[in-house]
Amino acid sequence: MDTRHLDYFIAVAEEGSFTRAAHRLQTVQSAVSAGVRTLEREVRATLFVRSTRRVELSDAGRALLPEARAAVESVDRVFDVVAAAESGLTGRLRLGVFANSDMLDIPALAGRFHRLYPGVALSVVASPTGSTGLVDDVRAGRLDLAITGLPAGDLTGLRAHELLADEFVAVVPEGHELAGRTVVTLDELVAEPFVDGPPGFGNRVIIERELATRGLRRSIVVESPDMSLVSQFVAAGLGVAALPRLVLRPVPGAVIRPLDVSVPFSMRSVSRPRTTRPVEAALALLRGLPVRALTA
Repeated sequence: MDTRHLDYFIAVAEEGSFTRAAHRLQTVQSAVSAGVRTLEREVRATLFVRSTRRVELSDAGRALLPEARAAVESVDRVFDVVAAAESGLTGRLRLGVFANSDMLDIPALAGRFHRLYPGVALSVVASPTGSTGLVDDVRAGRLDLAITGLPAGDLTGLRAHELLADEFVAVVPEGHELAGRTVVTLDELVAEPFVDGPPGFGNRVIIERELATRGLRRSIVVESPDMSLVSQFVAAGLGVAALPRLVLRPVPGAVIRPLDVSVPFSMRSVSRPRTTRPVEAALALLRGLPVRALTA
């Protein structure tokens, strides 16, 4: 059995589309379709229910999917064992990161990894669904390693390592009455419209849970996946924000004040408990450098 056919099957199952699977695997759709048909002949079962609008797993396909993922991971480990006997590291590393965040200099980190381990096929994926989507992708085996802002309690069953911890602050328009406060309370802030990241972003998950604990509700008028724009929306008078301090960049017209939220924001690396050597190599780089040193 060609493991490429398993890769094709897994991609189609996860993407729900032969076209998107081909795009993800950087190949042509005909190759994906042919590979899946070959796999269906080998296992003597129809793996997908196809229609003009969607592609869904059959009962046999749903039964095969976890086994296919395990088989691909086993093959990766076989190559890792062979690589360990040689001088260089080979394999692959699929790294998931935040979109539009410079708290960690991921391009510099990825560049260093590539220089140290040129035999590893490295792909870096910026998730538009934030920390929740990244953690889901690690759990499902679509990513090998990810950087996330979710609380530790959301990472049960995964291997996690804290990279940095930060405090939440309030961001309000210049001239707003809260801009003159020494400390802004969350109770005061929720009276204003909010600017925040989309659902699933780690900072939003933390703040919404804090609001729920206090029995508070808020109105969000702007959702921006680019955290660097939040202060600009606040400066434009569209609302207020509660964000980790390291996310923010000075913007004329926006004032930053301490916020009475005791829950910290932490960035963590997450991977599955059983990892490959490329993942271990990447984790060693993350752990061995101070956060700010990653920008050097």
